[in-house]
Amino acid sequence: MGTAERKNFHRQTPIGNRKIAGLYIHIPFCRTKCPYCTFYSETNLSFISDYLKALFQEMEMARNPFNQLDTVYIGGGTPSLLLPHQIRAILERIRQNFHLIRDAEITLEANPADLDSSYLQSLRQSGVHRLNVGIQSFDAETLIFLGRRHSAEQAISSIVTAQEAGFDHIGIDLIYGAPKQGMESWLNTLAQALDFAPKHISCYQLTVEANTPLAIRKQREEFTLPPEDLQYDFFMKTSAILEAAGYIHYEVSNFARGMKYASKHNQKYWNHTPYLGLGPSAHSFKGNHRWWNHRSLDRYIADLRTAKAPVQSGETLNGEQLGFEAFFLALRTNSGLHLKNFSEQYQHDLLEEKGPTLAKLLEGGYLIIQDGMLRPTRSGLAIADRLALI
Repeated sequence: MGTAERKNFHRQTPIGNRKIAGLYIHIPFCRTKCPYCTFYSETNLSFISDYLKALFQEMEMARNPFNQLDTVYIGGGTPSLLLPHQIRAILERIRQNFHLIRDAEITLEANPADLDSSYLQSLRQSGVHRLNVGIQSFDAETLIFLGRRHSAEQAISSIVTAQEAGFDHIGIDLIYGAPKQGMESWLNTLAQALDFAPKHISCYQLTVEANTPLAIRKQREEFTLPPEDLQYDFFMKTSAILEAAGYIHYEVSNFARGMKYASKHNQKYWNHTPYLGLGPSAHSFKGNHRWWNHRSLDRYIADLRTAKAPVQSGETLNGEQLGFEAFFLALRTNSGLHLKNFSEQYQHDLLEEKGPTLAKLLEGGYLIIQDGMLRPTRSGLAIADRLALI
């Protein structure tokens, strides 16, 4: 890496606060593309070897500004497409280039169709101890609509096999609000998930993103989504059921059996902790600067072959922008924000500036103020995106 490239890369990663950073690795490959997904991936698996060479080069370029890490999140795409020795090589290179603190959280996303006993044993031996399984549904019809390549039977088998392989920290991803799903079907999926008592459950409302195959189908009126009032009921009943089962609803879409099982890595995104993203389309943040890599595997590999940082663009946030983000993200979590600390850090007294609006939201049961913290209630979490616009 030449002097000019190194200076350019360091300009992209200014020194931030002293919080321990997290590392995200984007695996840009899928066997098939889910019609609702907007995450970047390619289905040509022949480029995996070239991708890994580029990834290891990027690690070497990025290691100085992000030396110490306490979380690693391998996402995608479909990381479980990689062979065991490839996952092991990634983790070994991480340890060579960064200081991974003791008991660091190491997470890998997986498709149920990829998880057999041998593969899972290899993951554990490599150092992966937190498994995030993209179940989405235990209902066959819903899985077909979502374009998932695993069956309901594989969904069940993957969790059982992971538990037998010794994975104690298993997370399950679920999607609600699919056409024709109905409340009964969703509650059945939720009940099946609870039968396994996973340490973490994420429940996402199906949204139709622009420029996806699902958006095209919707434009053709091939399906309709549940009405808004039913979507609200999905959210409220999900939260009530999971909290009654012992889970903490710690973020809009996330539930944990105690905060020690909450995703340490994802929380970094919500409280402006530094994080480094490696791989095509990966985002990074440090101090008041955010930057992101090319959303192109070809461009990513080509840049790194010439020892050039594969950064597409970035932005420097001013105090006002950081404050808005802090406010927006805090109202998506059950911890909320500390009013006095927020005022001191961002020079905005929310009680003074937004008093009448806050009073209405407090009276309506969407927010509470307790011990100096402004927190959303369950009803508030259901409309978190709107709360941030007050």
